[in-house]
Amino acid sequence: MTDLSICVNGIHFPNPFVLGSGPPGTNGRVIKRSFELGWGGIVCKTLSLDHSKVHNTVPRYGKLTDRENRKKVIGFQNIELISDRPFDLWLEELAECKAAYPDRILIASIMEEYERDKWVEIVERTQATGVDALELNLSCPHGLPERQMGAAMGQDAAIVEEVTAWAVAAAKIPVWAKMTPNVGDPRLSPEAATRAGADGISAINTILCTIGVNLETLRPMPTVEGYSVPGGYSGRAVLPIALRHVSEIARACPTASVSGMGGIETAEDAVQFMLLGASTVQICTGAMLRGYELIEELCLGLEAFMERHSFAKVEDFVGKSLPFFTTHADLVQRQLKAKRDKAGEVERDNMWRGDIAKETDSLVTD
Repeated sequence: MTDLSICVNGIHFPNPFVLGSGPPGTNGRVIKRSFELGWGGIVCKTLSLDHSKVHNTVPRYGKLTDRENRKKVIGFQNIELISDRPFDLWLEELAECKAAYPDRILIASIMEEYERDKWVEIVERTQATGVDALELNLSCPHGLPERQMGAAMGQDAAIVEEVTAWAVAAAKIPVWAKMTPNVGDPRLSPEAATRAGADGISAINTILCTIGVNLETLRPMPTVEGYSVPGGYSGRAVLPIALRHVSEIARACPTASVSGMGGIETAEDAVQFMLLGASTVQICTGAMLRGYELIEELCLGLEAFMERHSFAKVEDFVGKSLPFFTTHADLVQRQLKAKRDKAGEVERDNMWRGDIAKETDSLVTD
């Protein structure tokens, strides 16, 4: 029998599959629906204290499709901002969701400006709803950079450490820091968050991109009144990049849990993140494109993988592939050694064959 549950930072997840922050967790109604379908947890759409400063546009999504099959989405871009719903309404709905589904894990994604008092207030008021953990959105790649929010914070390790420390000091529940991939070294900000006391690291948020240009209108997409801005790239195409970031973070921050995300659409995708150090995985774009019912397929696929490898618990294989990363110089040495060993085997084999031939000749002569 396999056990799909996992305990992370003292939180018991019924299964490691978590709906990531974004449209899948846009209000209390869809959060409840996700719990009914069997998701182990959900991170709600990012909240801020003053929703009046958030103004979304239409359209705000763009798709990169396969050349041969235009219905097949390879990559997905969004220029959607954080939640534009009132903070007080969110607090009511979070409390209702947690009361209705006490065994399901509800994580609140929060974001604020670079002011200590605002971070303390949003932490204290949000955790009072009974949510299980907080995820600090230090990584949204577009929108509100003029207020030094999102990736504008997450790209600066010193600011990450300071802001995380503010949140951790005010928090009575686990704190995860969500990281941006739009950096040179993916280890610096996670290390800073861990030094500040973060219990976990979430990675990756979307990659800043321009999805394409309309060759008829010559305008970049998605086009809003003829204009556009770079947005966040997600979907299947980002999976290799996300895997690299998660593996780097897991090795650099061994004391923190890791929640991995980026391009996950199948159980096989999710297992790769876990093998590289993620205790939980988050799915957002995959659920948007394939439907929230995807959770049944994910659980069945994970169970099949575990049975095939005789893993009784999810913890049995988290990080199992990490020891097999090394340096390029070491790869060269290992290959040279393998060649020498093979040459030695061939030489020993030839000597053995020579000895047999001599013995055979001797027997024939006698």
